[in-house]
Amino acid sequence: KQWYQRRVAITAGGSDVSSIKSRAHVDGNEWVINGGKMWTTNGTQADWMCMLVNSNDNPNPHRSKSLICVPMNTKGVSVHRKIKKMGMHSSDTAEITMENVRVPLENLIGEEGKGFQQQMNQFQNERIYAAAGALPAMDRAIQETIAYTSQRQAFGKSILDNQYVHYRLAELQTEVECLRALLNQCVEQHVAGEDITPQATMLKLKSGRLVREVTDSCLQFWGGMGYSDDVIISRLYRDTRLMSIGGGADEVMLNVICKYMGIDPSSRS
Repeated sequence: KQWYQRRVAITAGGSDVSSIKSRAHVDGNEWVINGGKMWTTNGTQADWMCMLVNSNDNPNPHRSKSLICVPMNTKGVSVHRKIKKMGMHSSDTAEITMENVRVPLENLIGEEGKGFQQQMNQFQNERIYAAAGALPAMDRAIQETIAYTSQRQAFGKSILDNQYVHYRLAELQTEVECLRALLNQCVEQHVAGEDITPQATMLKLKSGRLVREVTDSCLQFWGGMGYSDDVIISRLYRDTRLMSIGGGADEVMLNVICKYMGIDPSSRS
């Protein structure tokens, strides 16, 4: 069993995939790769990576990139540091540097220069996966909060018996079920081979925002206990905050949606 990670985000460009700086050129029967990357999931334990690099000098940034498989034990690959995060402590994240890393030409995935399009297609899977991962976290946050507030007493009754509390939990569960329906729709369309870029982007945006709303609202009902590391709700709050950043920030999702709606300034010029 081996671990892998996909390298996209860069030190300066973040969610702007077209602005990656890592480069690869051909030398004989090998690719020679130089560059670096922040926020590399599984970076300290992965066996190999699927790396997006600039592989030609095409002025169109969408035609200048390729995906290349790189074993992590290749000479020149270095784990510069393990990044300490506010959440997701069970998932290591690293900064990787690459200096004159050589891999065989056959490690190219697909066609040279088509890496950007391949990466964009992969993002649809990632956005669906992100929403699928957020739903269990929201379900658990609500159920754990129901269990805690039903036994926690204040002013002669349980916290859950306060109308605002149980009404709010009902509202949150309703929102979660609506998101679950959108997820199911996206999966069905994706399996059928349809282009779900706008729908998957909306799904990612909504899941990131809703999981923040759910965990924040639930944590509030735990009071001071919710602010401690002794209970699950604080971990859910910390870990799921990543949902609106990783895999494309909310603002990037909104930009994509606006383009598909034809209301982005670049779409109307």
